Amino acid sequence: MLEVNQLEVNRSGHQIISNVSFSLLEGQWLMVCGPNGAGKSTITKAIAGQYDYCGKVLFKGQDLKQKSLKDRAKQIAFLEQHHGIDFDYSVEEIVALGRYAHMSGWFKNLSARDYKMIDQVIEQTGLADKRDQSMLSLSGGEVQRAFLAQVLAQEPDLLILDEPSNHLDLVFEKELFEALIKWLEIPGRAILSVVHDLSLACKFGSHALLLDKGEVRQYDEAKEVFRSEELQHVYQMDVPHYLSDKHAIWTHF
Repeated sequence: MLEVNQLEVNRSGHQIISNVSFSLLEGQWLMVCGPNGAGKSTITKAIAGQYDYCGKVLFKGQDLKQKSLKDRAKQIAFLEQHHGIDFDYSVEEIVALGRYAHMSGWFKNLSARDYKMIDQVIEQTGLADKRDQSMLSLSGGEVQRAFLAQVLAQEPDLLILDEPSNHLDLVFEKELFEALIKWLEIPGRAILSVVHDLSLACKFGSHALLLDKGEVRQYDEAKEVFRSEELQHVYQMDVPHYLSDKHAIWTHF
């Protein structure tokens, strides 16, 4: 579905990403991992069309640079890590923006199908009781869930998620990742996500891309990446041992 060849991104005269290549097939969930400053979010923003880049990014064989933003939005949805909210929109209004790419005509009005999709994703993200509430009154986790509902409303084939569990409590984090696995079961879909929590990446990812200083250190099936020596080299620590100790604390209760 997605093929990235020799991706390079320069920002303010600095090369952030250098010679990054990988692919993503239907049904796969690619976890993009690495320490802070590795270039993880930069990759997502380049693919989503927010950053200019050199190299080739193909989606279903087509060059993304040749696609209009509207056509791209029909197939690829991007959930950012941080959200700026400057207007007093309701939850429903924010979610409805996800249907814009599917609307047509001079006077773009929501159809019955649009409303059905909006209702579905609002329910799916646990925001039914908040749909008329102002976004400015929500907690960080509720804001994240509203923007997640917005990207799901786009009905994309590819979800790009930058720290999707950001601000979420444990209950909704569990529900979110289980819901994404279910979403992925429908043919023709794939997920690319940035995840700092390597336990989540290992549990849910089919494949992993390990970055360090803007370069690929390893790209393979998730189970191979998360037990490799390269992981320890990138993080400068014994990652499996640390994660084992971190979770072993619960055995004492």
